[in-house]
Amino acid sequence: MTNVELDQLSINTIRTLSIDAVQEANSGHPGTAMALAPLVYTIWNRVLRFDPQDPIWPNRDRFVLSNGHASMLLWSLLHLTGTRAVNADYERLEEPSVTLEDIRRFRQLGSKAPGHPEYHWVSGVETTTGPLGQGIATSVGMAIAEKWLATRYNKPAFNIFDYNIYSICGDGCLMEGVSSEAASLAGHLALDNLCWIYDHNHITIEGSTQITFTEDVAARFLSYRWNVLRLGDANNIDQIDCALQEFHKTKDRPTLIILDSHIGYGSPHRHDTAAAHGEPLGPDEVRSTKRAYGWPEDVQFRVPEGVREHFSAGIGIRGASACREWTTLFANYRAKYPELATEIDQMQRRELPVNWDCNLPVFPEDPEGLAGREVSGKVLNILARNIPWLLGGSADLGSSNKTLLTYQGAEDFQAATPGGKNLHFGIREHAMGAIVNGLSLSKLRPYGATFFIFSDYARPAIRLSALMELPAIFIFTHDAMGDGEDGPTHQPVEHLASLRAIPGLTLLRPGDANEVVEAYRVIMQLRHRPAILVLSRQALPTLNRRKYASASGVARGAYVLADALGGKPDIILIATGSEISLAVQAHEKLVSEGICSRVVSMPSWDIFEHQTQEYRDSVLPPMVKARVAIEQASTFGWERYVGNSGRVIGMQTFGASAPLKELQKEFGFEPERVVLVAKEILGKAYSRGNIKKRSFSAPC
Repeated sequence: MTNVELDQLSINTIRTLSIDAVQEANSGHPGTAMALAPLVYTIWNRVLRFDPQDPIWPNRDRFVLSNGHASMLLWSLLHLTGTRAVNADYERLEEPSVTLEDIRRFRQLGSKAPGHPEYHWVSGVETTTGPLGQGIATSVGMAIAEKWLATRYNKPAFNIFDYNIYSICGDGCLMEGVSSEAASLAGHLALDNLCWIYDHNHITIEGSTQITFTEDVAARFLSYRWNVLRLGDANNIDQIDCALQEFHKTKDRPTLIILDSHIGYGSPHRHDTAAAHGEPLGPDEVRSTKRAYGWPEDVQFRVPEGVREHFSAGIGIRGASACREWTTLFANYRAKYPELATEIDQMQRRELPVNWDCNLPVFPEDPEGLAGREVSGKVLNILARNIPWLLGGSADLGSSNKTLLTYQGAEDFQAATPGGKNLHFGIREHAMGAIVNGLSLSKLRPYGATFFIFSDYARPAIRLSALMELPAIFIFTHDAMGDGEDGPTHQPVEHLASLRAIPGLTLLRPGDANEVVEAYRVIMQLRHRPAILVLSRQALPTLNRRKYASASGVARGAYVLADALGGKPDIILIATGSEISLAVQAHEKLVSEGICSRVVSMPSWDIFEHQTQEYRDSVLPPMVKARVAIEQASTFGWERYVGNSGRVIGMQTFGASAPLKELQKEFGFEPERVVLVAKEILGKAYSRGNIKKRSFSAPC
């Protein structure tokens, strides 16, 4: 059989595996997979530098299927190329990443062929791509990462990093606003290692794109400063190959290849979107489509003889050779640049360098205190010096979020200075989140920042970072009513509750300068969880840690900050963030009146819930029912900690436009209010006999 015949046989194998898997699952989208089989075949078997035997080789090319509903393209490729599985310890295993049985069980529980590409579940998947637009936006982060890695680590005769990123997208991806944000930034940064291939098939779920999407995509991307190529035949693999080679030659700008395709190619009803795109083809059309491919009509999940061998002779040999050459190169690099090689090793395993937390500050007592954002900026500048691959920035708010790295040599990341560690995302919060994910997927340690209220715009990407178990860092300042006069549009109310609800996400809201330091100490040691750090705009008193407990308790999510004598409180005041000092003031007033109170600082619900029951009970003794939670945010969720007998001093409405002190008085965030509520709760407890009433003169 000639190579041309093997090419077509391989393409039709991808198509028919996709058809059969969707039909067997009675769920999925076969049309896009049928149309794009020639494209993905060409990328993988002719161009992609990827070793199926070592799918986490650091200098591999990245392939991102942004239109993830066509996931059968990826499962077919991973199976036919014999890609090996990798475990959580980054060890390559002998078992395949995706078996034929996984494909037979497409979209079923436990299959390594889920409905959309899922990072961390399946080796060979570079990022989770469910929501349209996320994949291509994330690929921009991957491209930034390669530029940064190459600048720091490449030396004469040692091109340790020089990989490319290929991402396939569709009409839906380009309609989503996140793709516009990301494409605009990619063009500005001249990311010539980035290639998007746009499947221009004129179809979405509702029908022809004529009803919604008639813009000139080529003109739009030219205005973004991209190189734009157009191909009229999605089945001509030689033309596709030529376009990809043109991408390799293009410098100083990313490339968009517009590929005109017909969804469900080969199907007699390929323009019927219900049959070819959103649903299985049905038994009759499956047979007729296979007949059009010259395929046995009633044979399912067929991989003809010679197909696996053809992939082995293509990507298998090419990828293994490239990986082998790189491994030899890196061994020589290690001998000449051992410290840099160690950094690369540590990055790949998500480890931290020795003494990564040296020189972190300890803040003395200060009634005036510092804003959480100010402390964060000081800590970031220390950590970024200690951890070379820690980098990031803000969505146009670096000077306000205090995320700018100001030490000598930090520099800005720009097209002319790709080794800079200050990223400027512009006013693009959604793309920022996706780009941070792309940087983290590339094993850098990135952070992105904005005002807490604008976490709404970044939320889809934050959710995906939790789903992918990435140690991404999101820094949000202006955490409550500290914005004051900016009013309710800038005062987050429901955001703490909303983000606490995301599984696998660690959120910390520290209450003074030393809690901010300890929060960073916790965050930097996370390897498989993203973190959100919620910080104040206004100064918060720095507590006397000789009088009150050490801020190291942050590592356990919640800790006893101040206590009654003998550790036997009648009432517990629980607070986070700026309300910690408020709780302490109320505690001192209660103690002065002989009321035995305890203050619990609870910067992280998530971390606290992961402690032992014994520890949690020691902080919040079950027998102490009188509890007050204090937080300038929605009260939603606090019932788990205050119970039916407790109260929450929080927000039941949106905020208002006024100076901060007036807002605190208006909404009841004052020591006197906390004391009053505490006494009301205790009064009820006394009347019910739940607490033996003490004389106010009795010591606590």
